[in-house]
Amino acid sequence: MMDMAEMDATSIDAVLSPHLENCPRISELDEAQSRRLAWMLGAAEEIVGIDHLVEIILGGESAGGDDVIRCYVGFEPSGKAHIGWKVVAITLKRMLDAGANVLIFMADWHAWVNDKFGGDMQKIHTTATYMEDTFRVLLGNPPEGEGAGELRFLYASSIMDSGDYWARVLRCSKNMSLSKVRKTFTIMGRDEDAADDDLSKFFYPAMQAADIFEMNIDIALGGMDQRKAHMYMRRVADKWKWHKATCVHTPIISSLKAGARMETAVVEKTGGIMVGGPDDKMSKSDPSSAILLHDEAGKVRKKMKKHAYLDPSDEHSTVYELLEHIILPEMGELNVVPNPKFGEPSKWHELDAIRAALGSGELHPLDVKFAVADALSAGLARLAEHFELHPEKLAAVTEITG
Repeated sequence: MMDMAEMDATSIDAVLSPHLENCPRISELDEAQSRRLAWMLGAAEEIVGIDHLVEIILGGESAGGDDVIRCYVGFEPSGKAHIGWKVVAITLKRMLDAGANVLIFMADWHAWVNDKFGGDMQKIHTTATYMEDTFRVLLGNPPEGEGAGELRFLYASSIMDSGDYWARVLRCSKNMSLSKVRKTFTIMGRDEDAADDDLSKFFYPAMQAADIFEMNIDIALGGMDQRKAHMYMRRVADKWKWHKATCVHTPIISSLKAGARMETAVVEKTGGIMVGGPDDKMSKSDPSSAILLHDEAGKVRKKMKKHAYLDPSDEHSTVYELLEHIILPEMGELNVVPNPKFGEPSKWHELDAIRAALGSGELHPLDVKFAVADALSAGLARLAEHFELHPEKLAAVTEITG
């Protein structure tokens, strides 16, 4: 994986130049500052409100009143995770490398509101501790704490005892109509009519916005599915003249099967709280459509062979998404090893070249599927080793979820 120091001027410009019109102060950044900003944002699909982040890097105060940039991503603990977590982890690793403090927020009460595990808080907390270990390994076991370049975990229940928090929730709810709140229900993986018999769900978007303000967050990280929640947060900030966190939205990996968008087996990616999504996304209810983080190498190969859609004449495929957003950023290359009867091993460094080789017949789709499967398994080897040595937390979640 390329590191921040290796990012060249062309790559930096590709990330930052689209934002110059809306944020002219980007031109004031020196080379080191530009590289730092571009590295933090380089894996994102969308950035909203980059000006807040630019101001801090240029010497302004962060939301916490100092110079520490605080990046947050929230998760509802609700089961085992799938490969989409790798997209989140790659972006979080970039944040850590660039000196941000990364907060992984375990949204236990949000999971309760969203009926995860039937509202059994013990099961929710059991899953959250497993998630902590998973992210520690995915991020390379960084130092933990509240400083720059450090990782920390915080539970929603730890900030909800404060009266100030609930006052903030009420302010976040003020002047927001029920119809506007309904439009955000997709962040919970629900349709707009899903909460007519459950008032608590109408407070969920306000709670999510209040979390960001209460924890002095500068970067709210989430998948494109969390965009509505973030825009809600930014409207609230305008009303109350509160700071507006920069919103960084990462790509959503599709289902292995053709034509379906995916939901993570545990949560939906990648600043808002990640929760189960619509039925057309990858889901633990359809294990064949998802690569779970704990799938053995042989199982990953089997899923890729049997279920992964890859038509050389079609530019849309989860195989390409896995290459673009996980394998090439993390490993820098794809090693294709066909049956010796049909060709020699080859290394590929660019997605466009892989597409072209598939289109011309130089690469066979099955060989590429197997190469992608093997690369994913290699990237998860440290996680597998960790839970082989320390199986208790994964076993506890397995007992809950099956």
